[in-house]
Amino acid sequence: AATLGGADGWVGVETFATGKEAWLRTFLELPHGIPSHDCFGRVFALINPEQFAACFRQWSASVAELIPDEIIAVDGKTLRRSHNRGKGLAALHLVSAWATANRVVLGQVATDAKSNEITAIPRLLQWLKLQGCIVTIDAMGCQTKIAEQIIAQGGDYVLALKGNQETLAGEVEEAFINADASDYAGLDSEYLETVERGHGRLETRRYRTLGDLSGVPRSALWKAMNMIGMVESRREVAGKVSIETRYFIGSIGTSAARFARATRGHWGIENGLHWNLDISFREDECRVRDPVARENLAVLRHLALSRLKNDDTKLGLQNKRLKAASDEDYLTKLFFEPPKS
Repeated sequence: AATLGGADGWVGVETFATGKEAWLRTFLELPHGIPSHDCFGRVFALINPEQFAACFRQWSASVAELIPDEIIAVDGKTLRRSHNRGKGLAALHLVSAWATANRVVLGQVATDAKSNEITAIPRLLQWLKLQGCIVTIDAMGCQTKIAEQIIAQGGDYVLALKGNQETLAGEVEEAFINADASDYAGLDSEYLETVERGHGRLETRRYRTLGDLSGVPRSALWKAMNMIGMVESRREVAGKVSIETRYFIGSIGTSAARFARATRGHWGIENGLHWNLDISFREDECRVRDPVARENLAVLRHLALSRLKNDDTKLGLQNKRLKAASDEDYLTKLFFEPPKS
């Protein structure tokens, strides 16, 4: 409740609870009054983070009705000020799964380094229901075993390519160069172009898929891989033009519309989750450094953000938190009524 209402640390939790003691006593006994912020810190340092995260996943599963072709974006984020150099404690790195249409965090796994994402992603995926969904992951998670796991769990995948799969990336780029030289004649391929204007910029995205994998020998190593994709993004701001080309592999077939929705949907985890955690919840400023408590507090933020995202009140996240702190009827609604996905 305190996290919903704007508290970003244990002092904030105590401050919120002290102001809401009468409301809290409508469903809690509180025989010794409101605990101190040190007490909250000690308790959250004792809660088993894996069990706490499991409770969160059960809640997420109960509120998220995954629609066919739901985009599940998987990505990592480092909590910048969660380190403790004096004790040799690295900053906490969380790998999260974000359901784009449902706007819900489905789960998260903590590591102490971005390089550990390769081992964290399979652990996260094994807890999720992927049937009928499209899992999108950046280049760090472009691994044959991860693709195989996604298929085994009934999902499809779209994985970004970069230097960690240098040979495959080279084959995919060459395949598109050759196909373009023949103007894609006789090839299973689709093209889609989108144009967006706003905030002084013009963005044009060109999506191209290709189902002929004869020029990609390493495609045989990837379970159910049946397409490669290319996205050319042209961005014009104040007369300056930048162009970026990205390559992908996937198991979703050659529908350009489906490919575009998957690649664009992946950015939902940046805009809908990571950006909001930093701006609305000030996550990167949080100085909770106990290795267990910081992980449990991150789960609380995910829970609060998911709940606020699925509330139909016409306000931004920061103002929803302000409303939760000042309007007890609204706080009661958030706390006790099921969210509307």
